[in-house]
Amino acid sequence: MADSDSRPNVLFVLTDQERYDASAPDGPPVETEAIDSLSSEGVRFQQAVTPISICSSARASLLTGQFPHGHGMLNNCHEPDAIREDLPDELPTFSEELVAAGYDLTYTGKWHVGRERTPADFGFSYLGGSDTHHDDIDEAFREYRRERGTPVGEVALEEAIYTGEDPRDGENGTFVAAKSPIDVEETRAYFLAERTIDAIESHADGDRDGPFFHRTDFYGPHHPYVVPEPYASMYDPADIEPPDSYAETYDGKPRVHENYLAYRGVADFDWELWAEALAKYWGFLTMIDHQLERVLGALDDHGLADETVVVHASDHGDFAGSHRQFNKGPLMYDDTYRIPLQIRWPAVTDGETCETPVHLHDLAATFLEIAEVPVPESFDSRSLVPLLENGGEPPADLEWPDSTFAQYHGDEFGLYSQRMVRTAAYKYVYNGPDIDELYDLEADPAELQNLIDHPDYANARREMRERLIEWMDETADPNRLWVSGVLENAS
Repeated sequence: MADSDSRPNVLFVLTDQERYDASAPDGPPVETEAIDSLSSEGVRFQQAVTPISICSSARASLLTGQFPHGHGMLNNCHEPDAIREDLPDELPTFSEELVAAGYDLTYTGKWHVGRERTPADFGFSYLGGSDTHHDDIDEAFREYRRERGTPVGEVALEEAIYTGEDPRDGENGTFVAAKSPIDVEETRAYFLAERTIDAIESHADGDRDGPFFHRTDFYGPHHPYVVPEPYASMYDPADIEPPDSYAETYDGKPRVHENYLAYRGVADFDWELWAEALAKYWGFLTMIDHQLERVLGALDDHGLADETVVVHASDHGDFAGSHRQFNKGPLMYDDTYRIPLQIRWPAVTDGETCETPVHLHDLAATFLEIAEVPVPESFDSRSLVPLLENGGEPPADLEWPDSTFAQYHGDEFGLYSQRMVRTAAYKYVYNGPDIDELYDLEADPAELQNLIDHPDYANARREMRERLIEWMDETADPNRLWVSGVLENAS
Protein backbone atom coordinates (compact mmCIF):
# COMPACT_ATOMS: atom_id res chain seq x y z
CA MET A 1 0.00 0.00 0.00
CA ALA A 2 1.32 3.45 -0.94
CA ASP A 3 1.97 6.19 1.59
CA SER A 4 -1.40 7.64 2.54
CA ASP A 5 -0.38 11.16 1.49
CA SER A 6 0.08 9.98 -2.11
CA ARG A 7 -3.40 8.55 -2.47
CA PRO A 8 -6.18 10.82 -3.73
CA ASN A 9 -9.22 11.91 -1.78
CA VAL A 10 -12.63 10.91 -3.13
CA LEU A 11 -15.78 13.03 -3.16
CA PHE A 12 -18.80 10.93 -4.12
CA VAL A 13 -22.08 12.70 -4.87
CA LEU A 14 -25.08 10.40 -5.31
CA THR A 15 -28.46 11.75 -6.33
CA ASP A 16 -31.77 9.99 -5.87
CA GLN A 17 -33.81 9.11 -8.94
CA GLU A 18 -31.95 11.32 -11.46
CA ARG A 19 -32.58 10.55 -15.13
CA TYR A 20 -29.50 9.79 -17.23
CA ASP A 21 -30.52 12.13 -20.05
CA ALA A 22 -30.98 15.26 -17.91
CA SER A 23 -27.25 16.01 -18.06
CA ALA A 24 -26.55 14.40 -21.44
CA PRO A 25 -25.42 16.69 -24.28
CA ASP A 26 -28.35 15.60 -26.43
CA GLY A 27 -30.85 15.58 -23.55
CA PRO A 28 -33.53 18.08 -22.54
CA PRO A 29 -32.57 21.73 -21.90
CA VAL A 30 -31.82 21.34 -18.18
CA GLU A 31 -29.17 23.60 -16.64
CA THR A 32 -26.52 21.34 -15.08
CA GLU A 33 -23.32 23.39 -15.31
CA ALA A 34 -21.56 21.72 -12.37
CA ILE A 35 -22.27 18.21 -13.66
CA ASP A 36 -21.28 19.35 -17.15
CA SER A 37 -17.95 20.57 -15.77
CA LEU A 38 -17.27 17.06 -14.45
CA SER A 39 -17.99 15.72 -17.94
CA SER A 40 -15.72 18.28 -19.62
CA GLU A 41 -12.84 17.59 -17.23
CA GLY A 42 -13.45 13.93 -16.50
CA VAL A 43 -15.06 10.91 -18.16
CA ARG A 44 -18.79 10.81 -18.88
CA PHE A 45 -20.09 7.25 -19.04
CA GLN A 46 -22.73 7.11 -21.75
CA GLN A 47 -23.82 3.51 -21.14
CA ALA A 48 -24.01 3.24 -17.35
CA VAL A 49 -26.89 1.31 -15.78
CA THR A 50 -28.11 0.53 -12.31
CA PRO A 51 -28.29 -3.18 -11.38
CA ILE A 52 -31.84 -2.61 -10.12
CA SER A 53 -34.28 0.28 -10.09
CA ILE A 54 -35.07 0.12 -6.36
CA CYS A 55 -33.45 2.49 -3.85
CA SER A 56 -32.37 0.09 -1.10
CA SER A 57 -31.34 -2.63 -3.54
CA ALA A 58 -29.25 -0.34 -5.72
CA ARG A 59 -27.57 1.32 -2.75
CA ALA A 60 -26.80 -2.06 -1.20
CA SER A 61 -25.22 -3.14 -4.51
CA LEU A 62 -23.14 0.03 -4.52
CA LEU A 63 -21.89 -0.68 -1.00
CA THR A 64 -21.18 -4.40 -1.47
CA GLY A 65 -20.17 -4.48 -5.13
CA GLN A 66 -22.72 -7.24 -5.70
CA PHE A 67 -25.82 -7.72 -7.81
CA PRO A 68 -29.00 -7.75 -5.68
CA HIS A 69 -29.35 -11.53 -5.55
CA GLY A 70 -25.90 -11.61 -3.93
CA HIS A 71 -26.58 -9.27 -1.02
CA GLY A 72 -30.24 -10.25 -0.68
CA MET A 73 -31.75 -6.80 -0.21
CA LEU A 74 -34.19 -7.27 -3.07
CA ASN A 75 -36.76 -4.60 -2.20
CA ASN A 76 -36.87 -1.46 -0.06
CA CYS A 77 -35.79 -2.16 3.50
CA HIS A 78 -38.36 0.17 5.07
CA GLU A 79 -41.35 -1.66 3.57
CA PRO A 80 -43.40 -3.92 5.89
CA ASP A 81 -42.71 -6.85 3.55
CA ALA A 82 -38.96 -6.19 3.21
CA ILE A 83 -37.24 -9.40 2.16
CA ARG A 84 -34.14 -8.30 4.07
CA GLU A 85 -34.14 -5.44 6.56
CA ASP A 86 -30.34 -5.16 6.82
CA LEU A 87 -27.28 -6.38 4.97
CA PRO A 88 -25.69 -9.59 6.27
CA ASP A 89 -22.86 -8.87 8.72
CA GLU A 90 -20.35 -10.99 6.86
CA LEU A 91 -20.52 -9.20 3.49
CA PRO A 92 -17.44 -7.06 2.72
CA THR A 93 -18.16 -3.44 1.74
CA PHE A 94 -15.95 -0.92 -0.01
CA SER A 95 -16.33 1.51 2.88
CA GLU A 96 -15.04 -0.90 5.51
CA GLU A 97 -12.11 -1.79 3.24
CA LEU A 98 -11.26 1.91 2.86
CA VAL A 99 -11.35 2.47 6.62
CA ALA A 100 -9.02 -0.48 7.15
CA ALA A 101 -6.65 1.07 4.60
CA GLY A 102 -6.46 4.37 6.46
CA TYR A 103 -9.10 6.50 4.73
CA ASP A 104 -11.24 8.86 6.78
CA LEU A 105 -14.88 8.40 5.79
CA THR A 106 -17.65 10.96 6.22
CA TYR A 107 -21.25 10.86 5.01
CA THR A 108 -24.21 13.20 4.81
CA GLY A 109 -27.71 12.74 3.44
CA LYS A 110 -29.87 9.79 2.51
CA TRP A 111 -28.89 6.25 3.60
CA HIS A 112 -31.71 3.71 3.04
CA VAL A 113 -29.55 0.57 3.27
CA GLY A 114 -31.02 -0.95 6.40
CA ARG A 115 -33.32 -0.46 9.37
CA GLU A 116 -30.83 -1.12 12.17
CA ARG A 117 -27.40 -0.77 10.59
CA THR A 118 -26.51 2.82 9.77
CA PRO A 119 -23.56 4.50 7.98
CA ALA A 120 -21.61 4.35 11.25
CA ASP A 121 -21.79 0.55 11.10
CA PHE A 122 -19.96 0.64 7.77
CA GLY A 123 -17.11 2.95 8.74
CA PHE A 124 -18.60 6.38 8.04
CA SER A 125 -18.80 9.34 10.39
CA TYR A 126 -22.38 10.43 9.74
CA LEU A 127 -22.82 14.21 9.56
CA GLY A 128 -26.63 14.31 9.37
CA GLY A 129 -29.16 15.73 6.97
CA SER A 130 -31.48 12.75 6.78
CA ASP A 131 -32.74 9.96 8.99
CA THR A 132 -29.96 7.38 8.99
CA HIS A 133 -32.30 4.45 8.42
CA HIS A 134 -34.54 5.67 5.59
CA ASP A 135 -34.85 9.15 4.13
CA ASP A 136 -36.80 11.11 6.71
CA ILE A 137 -35.64 14.45 8.08
CA ASP A 138 -33.31 14.34 11.08
CA GLU A 139 -33.14 16.63 14.10
CA ALA A 140 -30.08 18.49 12.77
CA PHE A 141 -31.99 19.77 9.77
CA ARG A 142 -35.11 20.46 11.83
CA GLU A 143 -33.06 22.61 14.21
CA TYR A 144 -31.46 24.39 11.25
CA ARG A 145 -34.90 25.28 9.94
CA ARG A 146 -36.16 26.36 13.36
CA GLU A 147 -33.21 28.71 13.70
CA ARG A 148 -34.09 30.25 10.34
CA GLY A 149 -37.70 30.78 11.36
CA THR A 150 -39.24 28.27 8.93
CA PRO A 151 -39.89 25.08 10.92
CA VAL A 152 -40.24 21.93 8.82
CA GLY A 153 -43.90 21.16 8.09
CA GLU A 154 -45.14 24.65 8.90
CA VAL A 155 -45.01 26.25 5.46
CA ALA A 156 -47.87 26.17 2.97
CA LEU A 157 -46.95 24.68 -0.40
CA GLU A 158 -48.29 26.04 -3.67
CA GLU A 159 -49.15 24.57 -7.09
CA ALA A 160 -49.32 21.06 -5.60
CA ILE A 161 -49.88 18.04 -7.87
CA TYR A 162 -50.97 14.59 -6.71
CA THR A 163 -51.70 11.30 -8.40
CA GLY A 164 -55.24 9.94 -8.32
CA GLU A 165 -58.54 11.05 -9.74
CA ASP A 166 -58.11 14.70 -8.72
CA PRO A 167 -54.47 15.85 -9.24
CA ARG A 168 -55.05 18.93 -7.09
CA ASP A 169 -56.54 17.01 -4.17
CA GLY A 170 -54.03 15.72 -1.64
CA GLU A 171 -56.54 13.34 -0.08
CA ASN A 172 -56.55 10.76 -2.83
CA GLY A 173 -53.06 10.26 -4.18
CA THR A 174 -49.29 10.41 -3.97
CA PHE A 175 -47.68 13.82 -3.64
CA VAL A 176 -45.85 14.55 -6.92
CA ALA A 177 -44.72 18.19 -7.08
CA ALA A 178 -45.17 21.67 -5.62
CA LYS A 179 -43.62 25.10 -5.13
CA SER A 180 -42.27 25.93 -1.68
CA PRO A 181 -42.25 29.49 -0.28
CA ILE A 182 -38.93 29.01 1.58
CA ASP A 183 -35.54 30.44 0.55
CA VAL A 184 -33.00 28.25 -1.23
CA GLU A 185 -30.81 28.42 1.89
CA GLU A 186 -33.57 26.61 3.80
CA THR A 187 -33.76 23.59 1.49
CA ARG A 188 -32.31 20.24 2.45
CA ALA A 189 -30.14 20.33 -0.70
CA TYR A 190 -28.47 23.52 0.53
CA PHE A 191 -28.09 22.08 4.02
CA LEU A 192 -26.41 18.91 2.72
CA ALA A 193 -24.03 21.01 0.64
CA GLU A 194 -23.20 23.02 3.78
CA ARG A 195 -22.41 19.82 5.69
CA THR A 196 -20.22 18.67 2.81
CA ILE A 197 -18.35 21.97 2.71
CA ASP A 198 -17.83 21.69 6.47
CA ALA A 199 -16.24 18.27 5.94
CA ILE A 200 -13.98 19.61 3.19
CA GLU A 201 -12.89 22.49 5.41
CA SER A 202 -12.20 20.09 8.27
CA HIS A 203 -9.90 18.03 6.10
CA ALA A 204 -8.19 21.10 4.67
CA ASP A 205 -7.53 22.40 8.18
CA GLY A 206 -5.92 19.13 9.20
CA ASP A 207 -8.59 18.28 11.73
CA ARG A 208 -8.99 14.78 10.29
CA ASP A 209 -6.24 12.26 9.50
CA GLY A 210 -5.57 10.40 6.28
CA PRO A 211 -6.96 10.88 2.79
CA PHE A 212 -10.70 11.37 2.87
CA PHE A 213 -13.68 9.71 1.26
CA HIS A 214 -16.75 11.87 1.60
CA ARG A 215 -20.18 10.83 0.38
CA THR A 216 -23.06 13.25 -0.14
CA ASP A 217 -26.45 11.68 -0.86
CA PHE A 218 -28.87 14.34 -2.03
CA TYR A 219 -32.52 13.53 -1.43
CA GLY A 220 -33.62 14.42 -4.93
CA PRO A 221 -34.69 14.87 -7.60
CA HIS A 222 -36.86 12.06 -6.19
CA HIS A 223 -40.54 12.94 -5.90
CA PRO A 224 -42.13 14.94 -4.49
CA TYR A 225 -40.47 17.56 -6.67
CA VAL A 226 -40.75 20.43 -4.19
CA VAL A 227 -38.60 23.45 -5.00
CA PRO A 228 -38.54 27.15 -4.09
CA GLU A 229 -37.99 30.05 -6.43
CA PRO A 230 -36.17 30.66 -8.67
CA TYR A 231 -36.26 26.95 -9.51
CA ALA A 232 -40.03 26.51 -9.28
CA SER A 233 -40.57 28.72 -12.33
CA MET A 234 -37.18 28.32 -14.02
CA TYR A 235 -38.66 26.02 -16.67
CA ASP A 236 -41.91 26.96 -18.40
CA PRO A 237 -44.22 23.93 -18.78
CA ALA A 238 -45.47 25.39 -22.05
CA ASP A 239 -41.98 25.01 -23.51
CA ILE A 240 -41.55 21.36 -22.52
CA GLU A 241 -42.19 18.92 -25.36
CA PRO A 242 -43.35 15.34 -24.76
CA PRO A 243 -40.60 12.72 -25.17
CA ASP A 244 -40.95 10.26 -28.03
CA SER A 245 -41.94 7.54 -25.55
CA TYR A 246 -45.02 9.54 -24.56
CA ALA A 247 -46.65 7.98 -27.65
CA GLU A 248 -46.71 4.66 -25.76
CA THR A 249 -49.75 2.45 -26.52
CA TYR A 250 -48.58 -0.69 -24.59
CA ASP A 251 -49.55 -2.78 -27.60
CA GLY A 252 -47.62 -6.04 -27.42
CA LYS A 253 -46.16 -5.18 -24.01
CA PRO A 254 -46.48 -7.07 -20.70
CA ARG A 255 -49.84 -6.37 -19.10
CA VAL A 256 -48.25 -4.89 -15.97
CA HIS A 257 -47.00 -1.89 -17.96
CA GLU A 258 -50.48 -0.55 -18.62
CA ASN A 259 -51.71 -1.70 -15.21
CA TYR A 260 -49.06 0.50 -13.65
CA LEU A 261 -50.77 3.61 -14.96
CA ALA A 262 -53.64 2.91 -12.59
CA TYR A 263 -51.39 1.56 -9.84
CA ARG A 264 -49.36 4.78 -9.77
CA GLY A 265 -52.51 6.87 -10.18
CA VAL A 266 -51.49 8.63 -13.39
CA ALA A 267 -53.87 7.05 -15.90
CA ASP A 268 -55.72 10.34 -16.32
CA PHE A 269 -52.68 12.64 -16.47
CA ASP A 270 -52.52 14.64 -19.69
CA TRP A 271 -49.34 16.21 -21.07
CA GLU A 272 -50.18 19.63 -19.63
CA LEU A 273 -50.10 18.12 -16.13
CA TRP A 274 -46.99 16.07 -16.85
CA ALA A 275 -45.24 19.18 -18.12
CA GLU A 276 -46.02 21.01 -14.86
CA ALA A 277 -44.52 18.15 -12.86
CA LEU A 278 -41.52 17.81 -15.18
CA ALA A 279 -40.78 21.53 -14.89
CA LYS A 280 -40.45 21.07 -11.11
CA TYR A 281 -38.32 17.94 -11.62
CA TRP A 282 -35.94 19.89 -13.84
CA GLY A 283 -35.91 22.74 -11.35
CA PHE A 284 -35.07 20.30 -8.56
CA LEU A 285 -32.13 18.94 -10.53
CA THR A 286 -30.80 22.42 -11.31
CA MET A 287 -31.06 23.34 -7.63
CA ILE A 288 -28.98 20.28 -6.72
CA ASP A 289 -26.51 21.12 -9.47
CA HIS A 290 -26.06 24.61 -8.01
CA GLN A 291 -25.31 23.03 -4.63
CA LEU A 292 -22.76 20.74 -6.28
CA GLU A 293 -21.19 23.85 -7.77
CA ARG A 294 -20.76 25.26 -4.25
CA VAL A 295 -19.12 22.00 -3.13
CA LEU A 296 -16.73 21.93 -6.09
CA GLY A 297 -15.91 25.56 -5.34
CA ALA A 298 -14.97 24.58 -1.79
CA LEU A 299 -12.49 22.02 -3.14
CA ASP A 300 -10.91 24.78 -5.23
CA ASP A 301 -10.92 27.32 -2.40
CA HIS A 302 -9.13 24.93 -0.05
CA GLY A 303 -6.60 23.69 -2.58
CA LEU A 304 -7.96 20.15 -2.67
CA ALA A 305 -9.32 19.94 -6.22
CA ASP A 306 -6.17 18.56 -7.81
CA GLU A 307 -5.87 15.75 -5.27
CA THR A 308 -9.55 14.74 -5.15
CA VAL A 309 -11.41 12.35 -7.44
CA VAL A 310 -15.00 13.58 -7.87
CA VAL A 311 -17.71 11.07 -8.79
CA HIS A 312 -21.33 11.89 -9.59
CA ALA A 313 -23.98 9.22 -10.13
CA SER A 314 -27.58 8.33 -9.28
CA ASP A 315 -29.07 5.19 -7.77
CA HIS A 316 -31.57 4.95 -10.66
CA GLY A 317 -33.78 7.14 -12.84
CA ASP A 318 -37.41 8.29 -12.89
CA PHE A 319 -40.05 8.01 -15.60
CA ALA A 320 -41.22 11.61 -15.06
CA GLY A 321 -43.82 11.27 -17.81
CA SER A 322 -41.88 9.01 -20.18
CA HIS A 323 -44.08 6.11 -21.35
CA ARG A 324 -46.79 8.13 -19.50
CA GLN A 325 -45.45 6.65 -16.24
CA PHE A 326 -44.39 7.95 -12.85
CA ASN A 327 -41.67 6.86 -10.41
CA LYS A 328 -40.31 3.37 -11.28
CA GLY A 329 -41.47 -0.25 -11.21
CA PRO A 330 -41.48 -3.49 -13.21
CA LEU A 331 -40.73 -1.64 -16.45
CA MET A 332 -37.09 -1.96 -17.45
CA TYR A 333 -36.90 1.04 -19.75
CA ASP A 334 -33.79 3.20 -20.03
CA ASP A 335 -35.64 6.02 -18.24
CA THR A 336 -35.11 4.25 -14.91
CA TYR A 337 -32.22 1.85 -15.62
CA ARG A 338 -29.69 4.09 -17.34
CA ILE A 339 -27.99 6.46 -14.92
CA PRO A 340 -25.76 9.53 -15.14
CA LEU A 341 -22.12 8.83 -14.25
CA GLN A 342 -19.22 11.28 -14.40
CA ILE A 343 -15.76 10.82 -12.87
CA ARG A 344 -13.19 13.62 -12.71
CA TRP A 345 -9.67 12.57 -11.73
CA PRO A 346 -7.22 15.42 -12.27
CA ALA A 347 -4.10 14.41 -14.24
CA VAL A 348 -5.88 11.22 -15.37
CA THR A 349 -9.09 12.29 -17.13
CA ASP A 350 -9.59 14.98 -19.75
CA GLY A 351 -13.16 15.29 -20.97
CA GLU A 352 -13.66 11.90 -22.60
CA THR A 353 -16.94 10.12 -23.32
CA CYS A 354 -17.00 6.42 -22.53
CA GLU A 355 -19.30 4.16 -24.57
CA THR A 356 -18.23 1.03 -22.69
CA PRO A 357 -21.16 -0.50 -20.76
CA VAL A 358 -20.73 -0.27 -16.98
CA HIS A 359 -22.78 -0.77 -13.81
CA LEU A 360 -23.41 1.52 -10.85
CA HIS A 361 -21.85 -0.97 -8.45
CA ASP A 362 -18.64 -1.00 -10.50
CA LEU A 363 -17.91 2.07 -8.39
CA ALA A 364 -17.28 -0.17 -5.37
CA ALA A 365 -14.25 -1.76 -7.02
CA THR A 366 -13.28 1.60 -8.54
CA PHE A 367 -13.07 3.33 -5.17
CA LEU A 368 -10.83 0.56 -3.86
CA GLU A 369 -8.45 0.63 -6.82
CA ILE A 370 -8.19 4.42 -6.58
CA ALA A 371 -7.16 3.87 -2.94
CA GLU A 372 -4.79 1.04 -3.92
CA VAL A 373 -6.81 -1.46 -1.90
CA PRO A 374 -7.40 -5.06 -3.11
CA VAL A 375 -10.94 -5.81 -4.26
CA PRO A 376 -12.70 -8.57 -2.26
CA GLU A 377 -13.50 -11.74 -4.19
CA SER A 378 -17.17 -11.36 -3.26
CA PHE A 379 -17.51 -8.26 -5.49
CA ASP A 380 -19.23 -8.66 -8.85
CA SER A 381 -18.03 -5.20 -9.86
CA ARG A 382 -15.20 -4.29 -12.22
CA SER A 383 -12.98 -1.31 -11.47
CA LEU A 384 -13.41 1.57 -13.92
CA VAL A 385 -9.85 2.80 -13.33
CA PRO A 386 -8.49 1.14 -16.53
CA LEU A 387 -11.16 2.99 -18.52
CA LEU A 388 -10.33 6.28 -16.81
CA GLU A 389 -6.65 5.83 -17.54
CA ASN A 390 -7.23 4.92 -21.19
CA GLY A 391 -9.46 7.74 -22.42
CA GLY A 392 -12.69 5.91 -21.65
CA GLU A 393 -11.76 2.79 -23.61
CA PRO A 394 -10.79 -0.62 -22.23
CA PRO A 395 -7.07 -1.30 -22.70
CA ALA A 396 -6.30 -3.77 -25.48
CA ASP A 397 -5.22 -6.44 -22.99
CA LEU A 398 -8.36 -6.12 -20.83
CA GLU A 399 -11.43 -8.23 -21.62
CA TRP A 400 -14.57 -6.21 -20.92
CA PRO A 401 -18.22 -7.24 -21.40
CA ASP A 402 -20.10 -5.57 -24.25
CA SER A 403 -23.37 -5.74 -22.31
CA THR A 404 -24.88 -4.94 -18.93
CA PHE A 405 -27.14 -7.02 -16.70
CA ALA A 406 -29.96 -5.88 -14.40
CA GLN A 407 -32.68 -7.36 -12.23
CA TYR A 408 -36.03 -6.61 -10.66
CA HIS A 409 -37.69 -8.67 -7.95
CA GLY A 410 -40.75 -6.58 -7.12
CA ASP A 411 -41.34 -3.97 -4.47
CA GLU A 412 -44.33 -2.75 -2.48
CA PHE A 413 -46.87 -4.33 -4.84
CA GLY A 414 -45.43 -7.86 -4.57
CA LEU A 415 -42.97 -10.15 -6.33
CA TYR A 416 -42.39 -9.74 -10.06
CA SER A 417 -39.29 -11.44 -11.43
CA GLN A 418 -37.37 -9.75 -14.26
CA ARG A 419 -33.89 -10.01 -15.76
CA MET A 420 -32.47 -7.70 -18.40
CA VAL A 421 -29.45 -7.72 -20.67
CA ARG A 422 -28.56 -4.61 -22.68
CA THR A 423 -26.06 -3.92 -25.46
CA ALA A 424 -25.62 -0.76 -27.50
CA ALA A 425 -27.92 -2.23 -30.13
CA TYR A 426 -30.53 -4.30 -28.27
CA LYS A 427 -32.29 -4.79 -24.97
CA TYR A 428 -33.83 -8.08 -23.91
CA VAL A 429 -36.07 -8.38 -20.84
CA TYR A 430 -37.11 -11.70 -19.33
CA ASN A 431 -40.48 -11.30 -17.59
CA GLY A 432 -41.30 -14.27 -15.38
CA PRO A 433 -45.10 -13.72 -15.26
CA ASP A 434 -45.66 -12.41 -18.82
CA ILE A 435 -44.29 -12.04 -22.33
CA ASP A 436 -40.66 -11.07 -22.75
CA GLU A 437 -39.43 -7.89 -24.43
CA LEU A 438 -36.91 -7.15 -27.17
CA TYR A 439 -36.08 -3.63 -28.34
CA ASP A 440 -33.94 -2.41 -31.21
CA LEU A 441 -32.30 0.52 -29.43
CA GLU A 442 -30.77 1.97 -32.59
CA ALA A 443 -34.00 2.01 -34.59
CA ASP A 444 -36.33 2.56 -31.61
CA PRO A 445 -34.50 4.33 -28.76
CA ALA A 446 -37.85 5.21 -27.16
CA GLU A 447 -38.53 1.47 -26.73
CA LEU A 448 -42.04 1.63 -28.12
CA GLN A 449 -42.11 -1.54 -30.24
CA ASN A 450 -41.67 -4.92 -28.58
CA LEU A 451 -40.01 -7.15 -31.20
CA ILE A 452 -39.96 -10.35 -29.16
CA ASP A 453 -42.05 -12.26 -31.73
CA HIS A 454 -40.88 -10.43 -34.87
CA PRO A 455 -39.45 -12.99 -37.33
CA ASP A 456 -36.78 -10.58 -38.59
CA TYR A 457 -35.32 -10.42 -35.08
CA ALA A 458 -35.11 -14.15 -34.38
CA ASN A 459 -31.30 -14.13 -34.41
CA ALA A 460 -31.12 -11.07 -32.15
CA ARG A 461 -33.59 -12.70 -29.74
CA ARG A 462 -31.52 -15.88 -29.59
CA GLU A 463 -28.22 -14.03 -29.10
CA MET A 464 -29.62 -11.78 -26.36
CA ARG A 465 -31.08 -14.77 -24.53
CA GLU A 466 -27.67 -16.43 -24.64
CA ARG A 467 -26.08 -13.30 -23.21
CA LEU A 468 -28.66 -13.22 -20.42
CA ILE A 469 -27.93 -16.81 -19.40
CA GLU A 470 -24.18 -16.09 -19.49
CA TRP A 471 -24.67 -13.20 -17.07
CA MET A 472 -26.83 -15.31 -14.79
CA ASP A 473 -24.24 -18.08 -14.81
CA GLU A 474 -21.34 -15.70 -14.18
CA THR A 475 -23.07 -14.01 -11.24
CA ALA A 476 -24.51 -17.24 -9.78
CA ASP A 477 -28.04 -15.92 -10.10
CA PRO A 478 -30.15 -18.52 -8.22
CA ASN A 479 -32.82 -18.43 -10.94
CA ARG A 480 -30.43 -19.24 -13.79
CA LEU A 481 -31.46 -22.89 -14.19
CA TRP A 482 -35.15 -22.04 -14.18
CA VAL A 483 -34.80 -19.17 -16.66
CA SER A 484 -32.49 -21.22 -18.86
CA GLY A 485 -35.07 -24.01 -19.03
CA VAL A 486 -37.90 -21.61 -19.82
CA LEU A 487 -35.93 -19.94 -22.63
CA GLU A 488 -34.85 -23.27 -24.12
CA ASN A 489 -38.50 -24.32 -24.37
CA ALA A 490 -39.43 -20.92 -25.80
CA SER A 491 -36.86 -21.24 -28.55
